[in-house]
Amino acid sequence: MSLELSGRTAVVTGASKGIGLAVAGTLAGAGATVVTGSRTVTPELKELAVHPVQADLTTADGPAALVDAALTTGGGIDILVNNVGAVTPRPGGFESVTDEQWLTTLTVNFLSAVRTTRAVLPHLLDRGSGTIITIASVNAVLPDPLVIDYGAAKAALLNFSKALSKEVGPHGIRVNTISPGPVSTALWLGDTGVAATLGRASGASPQDIAAHAAADSVTGRFTQPGEVAALVLLLAGDHAGNVTGADLTIDGGLVPTL
Repeated sequence: MSLELSGRTAVVTGASKGIGLAVAGTLAGAGATVVTGSRTVTPELKELAVHPVQADLTTADGPAALVDAALTTGGGIDILVNNVGAVTPRPGGFESVTDEQWLTTLTVNFLSAVRTTRAVLPHLLDRGSGTIITIASVNAVLPDPLVIDYGAAKAALLNFSKALSKEVGPHGIRVNTISPGPVSTALWLGDTGVAATLGRASGASPQDIAAHAAADSVTGRFTQPGEVAALVLLLAGDHAGNVTGADLTIDGGLVPTL
């Protein structure tokens, strides 16, 4: 199992920290040549056996530059993991969200994946194989007014990925998504994360906000980044060779519906 990705090249976006960092390390550990794209190259990323590329994937030309660098490094691309994402809670409600904020959220969480996929896809089609894995969110199917723009962007990701899977499946390319609930990363637990932002708005402590969010899951805890990375590894390898157009939820039982 540990060598199942040997000889393959993976591109991982948003890999400087959190889920992306865990994914990059896991794929590299499984034998893949991993090229990462992020605005910053963190010390943690430098410690991994990967090839970091500094790129702003929210720009129109950032994804293409990353893909070009990956082709130079790996000689081809077999796996794309769209992980770039960010969330800003909106305690002021829908009316507080400006056009600019909507556009920023959609660019970071949706268009960055669309553009990176567009840049990678011709190379996968030429090879007649490959897999695209996009990190979505349970908020795609669990609407929350506190993250109204983020949830809409993640819902768009699910629809986009499902539609694309139908188009490229006959050409040997699999397209899947993974939808985590709250994960133990800076996005939730950092100084400017969800818990801290909601704590400042409500007067509650970030620790209490996080504990309440964890209690909403059946398991009573947040998902760990490595657990999301393990799902990416499964979808990236041959063991999931007939899985496409699927959304794998990892939320500790948070979503109550089928």
